[in-house]
This record gives sequence, C-alpha cells and structure tokens, in this order.
Amino acid sequence: MEDIITLDYGSGGRKTSALIEEIILPAFGNEALDALGDGAVLDGKLAFSTDSFVVTPLFFPGGDIGKLAVCGTVNDLAMCGAEPKYLSLALIIEEGLPTETLRRAIASAAETARAAGVQIVTGDTKVVERGRGDGLYINTAGIGAVKYAGLTPRAMRPGDAVILSGTAGDHGTSVMLARGDMMDGEIASDCAPLCGLVSDLMGSGARVRCLRDPTRGGVATTLCEFAEDAGLGIELTESDIPVRRSVAAACSVLGLDPLYSANEGKLLAVVSPDTADTALAALRAHPLGRGAAVIGRVTEGRRVILKTPNGGSRVLRKLSGAQLPRIC
Repeated sequence: MEDIITLDYGSGGRKTSALIEEIILPAFGNEALDALGDGAVLDGKLAFSTDSFVVTPLFFPGGDIGKLAVCGTVNDLAMCGAEPKYLSLALIIEEGLPTETLRRAIASAAETARAAGVQIVTGDTKVVERGRGDGLYINTAGIGAVKYAGLTPRAMRPGDAVILSGTAGDHGTSVMLARGDMMDGEIASDCAPLCGLVSDLMGSGARVRCLRDPTRGGVATTLCEFAEDAGLGIELTESDIPVRRSVAAACSVLGLDPLYSANEGKLLAVVSPDTADTALAALRAHPLGRGAAVIGRVTEGRRVILKTPNGGSRVLRKLSGAQLPRIC
C-alpha cells in the first residue's frame, strides 16, 4: 500500500481490497469477517451489515442520500439470503446544512424503509464544524433473519448461469451526470430495495448459488470477486449484457465503462444451468427484474473473460483507481 490513503482506496476495486486485506483483516479477522460478504452471517441465523454513504450531490435523479442509505443496507442483507428487519441510522451533519435539506433526506429514508418493510429503531447524530462534513453523511446498519443459507461464490460450479437482473451502470452514471450540465436528458439512478425481488427469486425453485448487488466497482468488479473467491472463471457475452443506450452514450462521453459503473437496484445471481429459465421467469415477473438476462456462465478458468461482438475477447479485472468517487 501507499504511504497515504487516496480516493482510490474507496473505489471498491483493487485498492479497496488491499486496504481490507493488509490493514483491516489482520487486526479483526474472524470466521464471519473473513468471508467478506455483503454482510456477516452469524450462527447461520442472523445477518448483520453496515454501510456509510457520502454521495455527492445529496439529491440526484432517481434517488438521494436518504433513499440510498436505506437501500444499501437492506440490499446487503438480502444478498446474504436474509429478510431485513431492523436498521440503525446515524447522521454526521455539517454546520450550515439547510434544515429543509435534512428534512427531505430523512423523509426519503423513512419512505424507503416503509417500502422495504424495515423499521429504523436506533441511531445517532453528530454535527461537525462548517467546511468539515460536506453537508451530510449517513451510516446505516441492519440485521435480518437468514431464510436462505449457503449463498456464497464457493458454491459455484462450472456451467452455472450468471444472471443480471437489469441494465448495468445506471446509478453511477446518474450521479456523475448530476454533478454538472455535461449532457442533455436525464438518466435516473436505479436505487431500490431488492428484498422483494430476492424473495421471489429464492421462492421460485431455482438453485441459486450466490447473490450480490454490483455497487462500487460495478458488474465487472463483482464478478471478479466471485471468480477469485470460487477459484473458478466466468465467461461473459458482451452483447447479452443489458445497458441503456443513454448510459452507454454518457459513459462514452465521460470516458467510463458501464460494466464498472455502480448499480444500486440490480442483483447478480449465479444459478444452476438447469434452473436458469426458472430464475429468469421469477425475476422478470417482478417490476425490478423485467430486464433480467443471462449474461454468461461459470468456467474452469480463473479469469473473467468478456467475449466481444467482433469475435474477440478481453480479460476483466477489478476496478483500478477511483473511476467514480463519491457515488454512494
């Protein structure tokens, strides 16, 4: 690691992994933490997750910091196979923040919690001096009851289908465009609680090996983590990966790759090949999964390969650097 912490260490990519592996795990390593999932599964019965949100701007098309904070933790619990139940919500408020801004963010968090079927039952507030807090930061933590045990990349098998529940890169692109008048038109974040979508998928009879919501680092980084953890490879077909035309165009202008741009309302699922159609049908029957598609398969190799429309291929690696800072 470098001598100082840079924005790259918050990207969700290679440097984030280095920070965790070189500093955090040696200090706190235990069985629950070492799994490095979206949350910790405790005694096979309880899932626990926490996340902090520093997005800028605080409000963006499709969402805001309050909605994002609830969705982020609810979705992490859902990816553990748990039914989210209770959240904490802690605020770090910068002196000078308009009271109406705080009211809007809190109202949005409350509305999202009701939609997700969770209660915010505890919290904390701190106020820091003007110029030291960038408006508002929010931390949420949550607990839920595990309903579907054993969801882990280590359960993946060669031949398994890789499914994305909708278009890639919507959230990160939306937030980046909200920072200035870079393009005409509006691209909305996909920010949404995924617990209902997960429930429908898991109740469909599909054999689901693992789940993850591709947030920081996007679809590509998440699948690299799957392959690394499983000791297997993944082969993707680029033409099968759904990407909105507007997102693809915006990423082209911004010099970004939609596969590395975050989502906050999509999931990646690895399922047995014989139940892929069942999984797709369950996802597409839900409003948040109508664009679901099989985008690849698990292989014997140890790399993530993207097959391009012109017959070529390229290796996908974890995000290197802070492509999209402060998006969540």
